[in-house]
Amino acid sequence: MDALPLVPAEEDAEVVGEDAETRGAFVDAAGHGQRLDKWLVSLAPEFSRSYLQTLIEHGHVRVNTQPQTTASRKLQAGQEVRLTLVPTPQSRAFVAQAMSLRVLHEDDHILVVDKPAGLVVHPAPGNWSGTLLNGLLAHHAQAASLPRAGIVHRLDKDTSGLMVVAKSLPAMTALTRAIADRAVSRQYLALAHGEVSEKPFSVDKPIGRDPVSRVRMAVIASGKPARTDVQRLGCAVVEGVKLSALLCTLHTGRTHQIRVHLASLAHPLVADTLYGGANAAGIARQALHAFRLSLEHPITGEPLSFRAPIAEDLRAAWTRVAPGVEQDLPSDTIAATAVSARCGRRDESQEAPQAGRPKARQASRPGRP
Repeated sequence: MDALPLVPAEEDAEVVGEDAETRGAFVDAAGHGQRLDKWLVSLAPEFSRSYLQTLIEHGHVRVNTQPQTTASRKLQAGQEVRLTLVPTPQSRAFVAQAMSLRVLHEDDHILVVDKPAGLVVHPAPGNWSGTLLNGLLAHHAQAASLPRAGIVHRLDKDTSGLMVVAKSLPAMTALTRAIADRAVSRQYLALAHGEVSEKPFSVDKPIGRDPVSRVRMAVIASGKPARTDVQRLGCAVVEGVKLSALLCTLHTGRTHQIRVHLASLAHPLVADTLYGGANAAGIARQALHAFRLSLEHPITGEPLSFRAPIAEDLRAAWTRVAPGVEQDLPSDTIAATAVSARCGRRDESQEAPQAGRPKARQASRPGRP
């Protein structure tokens, strides 16, 4: 390969952006007959072949001055190849972007935010900007010096609710260790399809990548241990669909854990189409909200507990299934409001008892998460 002189980005018409660099070389005898993408690896060995293929697809590679878009094109000796190295989306992702953050607590070491549904936590393919990480970089200067801007755990894009974020490296180290040691308590409110058992129970099933669909997780024997405690707070038929209001307590933090565990019991979350749920009661995103977060401050050791009211887009449906329950939940215990043993239409409990058929007896069911 005979290398050509580098061309500064601003002097090459094919370059997009001032941070780009153009490299060029002539194909020698050893490169004759090679695929274009394979040959480019020798011209830019510090980049992955998949990234170089992306550059080809976007017209950033020229052979004898002609743009190429086919990675499998075979080269011939003597041809001139020029490659424009534009910054990757990943390299552009970690930039500050001002956004409105609902901050429940902030000090020199931690930040607690109430994340809205629809906000991606960390840049990833398809969401390289507009993420919580971008907002954190704009929110405080220390974020730029921390791995992942201080993010120590995540919520799915369409899950709303509480997250704790580190603002200093000592806090990040301590929070990461506390989460691994299961010393951080996280509780969620959820709406699931069907009539979930009245009695509190635990789902203790390993979770791993679904062997059939890589975008899904699944209960599989080779997965990592995962445990979710579940307590039913209410049950009703809403617009012809039987729904259960649940309090879910995480003991581990596997990807999609609550979604997978409930789906494995044939009670997928409302509107969680990835795991078999369907839109209902006006809800169009997975009905899951990170409701309570309890931890010891990573630096001072002070006990902290935070609650985030259920998101507005879930509230109307929640109050039809478990009216008043959210407001009545104490900070350290769960006391479900009275619900009938039989999951039926909410207005059934308001009907006068029929002759020979006494009205269903109701009883509160205190318990601990």
